[in-house]
Amino acid sequence: MPKKSNRRNFIKNTSLSAAGFFIVPRHVIGKGYTAPSDKLNLAAIGAGGKGQSDLMNSFNNGANNVVAFADVDWNQCKTVAEKFPNAKKYRDFRKMLEVSGKDIDAVTISTPDHFHSTAAMACMQMGKHVYVQKPLTHNIAEARMLTEAARKYKVVTQMGNQGASNPAQKTAMAWFDKGLIGTVNKVEIWTNRPVWPQGIPVPSDKPAMPEAMSAADWDIWLGPAQYVDYHPLYHPFKWRGWWNFGTGALGDIGCHTMDSPFRILGLGYPTEVEASVGQVFIKDWTPEYIPEGCPPSSMVEIKFPATSKNKTPMKMVWMDGGLRPFHPDQLPASEALSPDGGGANGVYLHGSKGLMVIGMYGNNPKIYLNSGEQVNMPSPEKDAPKGLPEWGHQVLWTEACKAGFNSKQHKELTSSFDYSGPLTETVLMGNLAIRSYMLRREVKNAAGRNGLDYYGRKKLLWDGAAMKITNLAEANQFVSRDYREGWKPNAK
Repeated sequence: MPKKSNRRNFIKNTSLSAAGFFIVPRHVIGKGYTAPSDKLNLAAIGAGGKGQSDLMNSFNNGANNVVAFADVDWNQCKTVAEKFPNAKKYRDFRKMLEVSGKDIDAVTISTPDHFHSTAAMACMQMGKHVYVQKPLTHNIAEARMLTEAARKYKVVTQMGNQGASNPAQKTAMAWFDKGLIGTVNKVEIWTNRPVWPQGIPVPSDKPAMPEAMSAADWDIWLGPAQYVDYHPLYHPFKWRGWWNFGTGALGDIGCHTMDSPFRILGLGYPTEVEASVGQVFIKDWTPEYIPEGCPPSSMVEIKFPATSKNKTPMKMVWMDGGLRPFHPDQLPASEALSPDGGGANGVYLHGSKGLMVIGMYGNNPKIYLNSGEQVNMPSPEKDAPKGLPEWGHQVLWTEACKAGFNSKQHKELTSSFDYSGPLTETVLMGNLAIRSYMLRREVKNAAGRNGLDYYGRKKLLWDGAAMKITNLAEANQFVSRDYREGWKPNAK
């Protein structure tokens, strides 16, 4: 096969290679055998933690190849290194794309949130299909940018909110489309997150770097984020609680739990958002002020106009950090708030005819009608792909990659960027309100004494098309972010 041939086209045209050699069809080779031309060459950026399962699920027991991966902490990705000893191993994803890019068809990106857009944009501009963990990006502007870039570069995309491929979602959508709960004017969503340190002071000590990492590795890990010294309160996992890297409880769970109402009600850009944030007191009468960190708990209200599926305006109320809704009238007092972990996480759609309750990942939807009747899902796993983890969310992406951009398989993906980009924008709208809530300035009161004005504690009005808060200019600093030199995602 000539070096200049496009390997992805070669994958889709298996009868003859560009050089004229005959590729033996799999039905001739034998049942269960996958021809080399039917395999994707996969790479991973972030191969530990969730990156391990994303890559393994995409590998699909040998249906595809794993040719390379990049991770700055090789202690975190030992399992992947042992499973794929022939895969080329890199610390810097940019070097991986430079050296091994010609051998890569598709990339899983499972890094901390702050790194998603920089890595994804670099891959898409090279024509690589991408699977990106949730939330799609660290901020709203990046989500819009990646959504548009996927179309521009004609690549197949999927965000890692695996519940989007849960067949139970189709049941919940069908129930609503039949009018079982009527029109919805309120949605309540809650989570037990954060389950990592959050709402705590910024660390000031400087512990030693892990043995598996160097200062250069830490610089790569920081990527587009503002420089801070290494600390175990940042890496691994605990980065979620710091705005420099993570997106808090909303970013961790919002793309899972907001997905159901977003999909069921056909939601688009919201019009208003307002937040309320929990406080921590270490000194009497003086709440801690930690704008660098996500709060210990929050409540956010996001408003949406009527849609073609839901003919009335609707408000969505998000709660985290232990805050939960009270039992709705339709829900028996003896039942948990939701089927997820005894009510740890859940979704309520309050309709004019009844209540729909949904668990994490779209699981176990149930309807409690105003009449007292219940509607239960008969078989939650009936339509699930057999033998595939996470409802085949990654496998369906790899099959769409093989079929190509705008193929039937691509259009049937449940979380391509055309869908998950706007969903992520809505999730991150909540964080914009939370961060605006912490804005403050010094003022003098009527007696001439110094005081503080928390001027962002108000309803924020949103122009979705323009990505702009229209009634508080300072809030728009959270639509995007400041990038370290050389790391800004390049939307050329």
